[in-house]
Amino acid sequence: MDKAKYKSVIHACSLKKDLELFSHGDQTIIGDRGINLSGGQKQRIQLARALYQDADIYLLDDPFSALDAHTGSELFREYVLSALADKTVIFVTHQVEFLPAADMILVLKEGQIIQAGKYDDLLQAGTDFRTLVSAHHEAIEAMDIPNHSSSEDSDENESLDTSIMAMKKSISSVNINSLAKEVHEGSSDLKEIKEKKKTKRSRKKQLVQEEERVRGRVNMKVYLSYMAAAYKGLLIPLIIIAQSLFQFLQIASNWWMAWANPQTEGDEPKVAPTTLLLVYMALAFGSSCFIFVRAVLVATFGLAAAQKLFFNMLRSIFHAPMSFFDSTPAGRILNRVSIDQSVVDLDIPFRLGGFASSTIQLIGIVAVMSEVTWQVLLLVVPMAIVCLWMQKYYMASSRELVRIVSIQKSPIIQLFGESIAGASTIRVLQLLSGSACAWNYFQLLYLLSAWFYL
Repeated sequence: MDKAKYKSVIHACSLKKDLELFSHGDQTIIGDRGINLSGGQKQRIQLARALYQDADIYLLDDPFSALDAHTGSELFREYVLSALADKTVIFVTHQVEFLPAADMILVLKEGQIIQAGKYDDLLQAGTDFRTLVSAHHEAIEAMDIPNHSSSEDSDENESLDTSIMAMKKSISSVNINSLAKEVHEGSSDLKEIKEKKKTKRSRKKQLVQEEERVRGRVNMKVYLSYMAAAYKGLLIPLIIIAQSLFQFLQIASNWWMAWANPQTEGDEPKVAPTTLLLVYMALAFGSSCFIFVRAVLVATFGLAAAQKLFFNMLRSIFHAPMSFFDSTPAGRILNRVSIDQSVVDLDIPFRLGGFASSTIQLIGIVAVMSEVTWQVLLLVVPMAIVCLWMQKYYMASSRELVRIVSIQKSPIIQLFGESIAGASTIRVLQLLSGSACAWNYFQLLYLLSAWFYL
C-alpha cells in the first residue's frame, strides 16, 4: 500500500475525523455491507476507494446526496476540483451549486438532453435551466434570517464592550503568567485524558469477533436436552427395549440351532426338522420385526428432535435484537441453519442408534461368553479399561477437530455470499485477484482442517 497516496485520499474524502472516532481506526470492522456506517460515511468510503484506484475517467452518480451542505461543499472542493483535477469526471447531480465549476453542462428532462453548454451560456439562454437555478437561489434566500438589531441592543453591546476592555486592562502581568501556567497544565491534562481515551478505545473489542467455540467435554445437559427434544424422551426407552429384544432373539436363534441340531452323526435329532425350521423362522421374523421397529423409532426420534431444535433456533433468530445481526456475519448464521442442521437431521440420530446397537450387542456377547466360561471376565475388564483410556484421548482430539472444521466453513459461506452480491463491483474495480486470494485462503484453511478431521 502507498502510504502517501493513502493519506492524501483520506484527506480528500474528509475521512480523517471519522477514522479517529472508530475504535480501531481504519482497521475497524464495519459489519456486513457497512451496516454500522452512516449514509455519508458509506459514500465517502466509496469515493475513497474509487480515488485510490487512480482511474482516467470517473462517473459520479449523485455522490453527495447523503452529506450535509458544508461537508458536500468541502468534499466537492477537495475531491472533484483538487484530487480529480487532471481526470475526466462525469458528475450526475441535482445540486445546482456545484454547476459553475463544470466545463460542460447537460440538462436532462424526461430522459432527453434539452440543453448543453457552459454555466453562463445556459443562464443567458433561459428556459428550464434558468428556472432551476432561480428556484434554488430563492430557496436559499428564504432560509436566511435577517439580522435586525435595535438601538437598545447596540447600546447594550457598546457598554458590554467597554466593560470588557476595562476588565482586560485590570489584569496584571502576574495574573497573565499564572493563567498561562494553568492553561499549560490544563492542556497537558487534556492530552493525558485523550491518550487514556485512545488507549481505552484501542482495548475495545471489534464489533465482529472471531467465532467462539466450546472447549473440552460436551456437557451432559446437551445430551439430555437433545433426548428430551423429541416427545420428552419417551422414545429412548422404547428404542433400547426394541434393540434389546432384537439382540435377545438373535442369541436365542443361535442357541436354538446349536441345541436342536445333533452334535455328532450318531446322535438323534432332538426335534423334528419341521419344528426346527419353524422355530428358527419365528425367531428370525421376530428379530426382523424388532430391528424394523427400532429403525422406525430412531428415524421418528431424529425427525422430531431436529424439527424442534430447528424451530427453536429459527425463533431465536427472529426474536434476536438488531445488535446481534450487526455483530454476527450472515455466513455464521447460514452455517448453523444449513450445515450444522444437516448433521442434526442425518448424522446424530443414526449414530445414537448405532451406539445403542453396538453397546447392547457387546453386552449380549459378553453375557453369553461369561455364561459358558466366566473366566472371560478376567480378560474383558482390563480390555474395557484400556479401550476407555484410549477413547478418552481420541475423543478429545476428534471433538476439537470437528469444532474447528465447523467454524472454518463460516468464512467460506460469508465470502461466497459477499462475492455474489458484489460481483459487479469486483469486476469494475478489477479486484478478481484479491477476491480469489481470499477465497483460496479460506478454502485451504478448511481443507487442511478437514484433512486432520478425516
